[in-house]
Amino acid sequence: MKQHVRIGNGCGFWGDNLDAPVRLAAAGKLDYLTLEYLAELTMSILAVQLAKDPTAGFATDFVDVLTRLAPILNHLPQLKVVTNAGGMNPVGCAAAAREVLTKAGLPEKPIAVVGGDDLMPRLDELIAAGHEFKHLDSGDPLSSIRGKVVSANAYLGAKPIVDALKLGADIVITGRVADASLTVGPAAFEFGWDFTDSHLDRLAAATVAGHLIECGAQVTGGLWINADDDARLGNVGYPIAVMAEDGTFSITKPAGTGGAVNIETVVEQLLYEVADPAKYYTPDVVANFTTVQVKETETDVVAVTGGTANGVTDTYKVSIAYRDGYMAAGTLVIAGPHAVEKARQSAAVFLERLRRAGFTYAASHVEVLGAGATVPGVLKADHEPPEVVLRIAMKDSNRASIERFTKEFAPLVTGGFPGTTGYTTGRPPIREVFAFWPALVAKSAVTPTVNLI
Repeated sequence: MKQHVRIGNGCGFWGDNLDAPVRLAAAGKLDYLTLEYLAELTMSILAVQLAKDPTAGFATDFVDVLTRLAPILNHLPQLKVVTNAGGMNPVGCAAAAREVLTKAGLPEKPIAVVGGDDLMPRLDELIAAGHEFKHLDSGDPLSSIRGKVVSANAYLGAKPIVDALKLGADIVITGRVADASLTVGPAAFEFGWDFTDSHLDRLAAATVAGHLIECGAQVTGGLWINADDDARLGNVGYPIAVMAEDGTFSITKPAGTGGAVNIETVVEQLLYEVADPAKYYTPDVVANFTTVQVKETETDVVAVTGGTANGVTDTYKVSIAYRDGYMAAGTLVIAGPHAVEKARQSAAVFLERLRRAGFTYAASHVEVLGAGATVPGVLKADHEPPEVVLRIAMKDSNRASIERFTKEFAPLVTGGFPGTTGYTTGRPPIREVFAFWPALVAKSAVTPTVNLI
């Protein structure tokens, strides 16, 4: 058994820095490289892509990254990759990965696919069996919008990742698993932790580690409240969790990289997207973050202890996306004296013209960027800005109404207030809206699968 396992995360979301995984793998002295691509919005986008093309539906950035990783994997055969890039089509993603590895001279490198999270093919069967998939906020049953649903995926945990590694996989490609489970899986496999009460505290500690590194550079200086030029964020290093068998770990980054790992960066990320710190729910364990203790032991190294278990759940969270109409948003620049007031008057003119044309909308939103609109009532300008950006957004089930909305920006350039500009990019694009429906389903209704390719 290894004394320590080094798990680095080179991607925090689909669209993250394409160079980060390669740099981290080359310099991080890793045992495992994790790549986290998925979010609720991402799953709905992938579902639509898959509906149009049966070979699509996964995070295509992973194929580009793996192409560049291949020489490193050849040089460091002990390095394993665990990723949820499979999205809605992990089998298709694995096929693309196999093609990359074959071209790179690594045709025999074992790839495992974790599935079973996609509940869409069984949705009506599950509803008929009494699983209501009630909205976690409103309590409404899923049947109220069933015809609009485009995807339904359970958040699987770390156990199928462990099973994949036990089969000898060097690359594990999953669909929707909980973000932290990408780290919990390798740790549980290497240290022989099971998913019973005897190891729950260690699973909770690994969950803390996974939560800290899941967003990539957010724990190594990205969005750090005291970041400045000295942080060298242009060369920011991505995070590494150095795990011990007893569940203690440290957070660090490759030497010589930019960013920072200190008490502030770690605690800021620890509290990111946390509702009740005593009950951080995952499919593996309910982790108690209030027992976590952090200590800066050397430059860019923070030791973390605690992170205890607060029970387990008998349910999986389910991420459901459904079609919810159309939206568009456009901007104009308003410059000169009294820019803020002119922007607000311009918005009133804009909305009045739509009303006169007979159009109404399910939702509208007006922002004057530069006048504290990003966080209303929190940030206030101490002087009148010389220019602002007027942003107007509309949402409605009627696409024709949104099309008309997009045609009202340009007329303000000559029929609005002086100082109006910024219209040269054309009419705003219309986007279909996919809304998020969070729900729970009994774990007994979901069967994770693991297949070695």
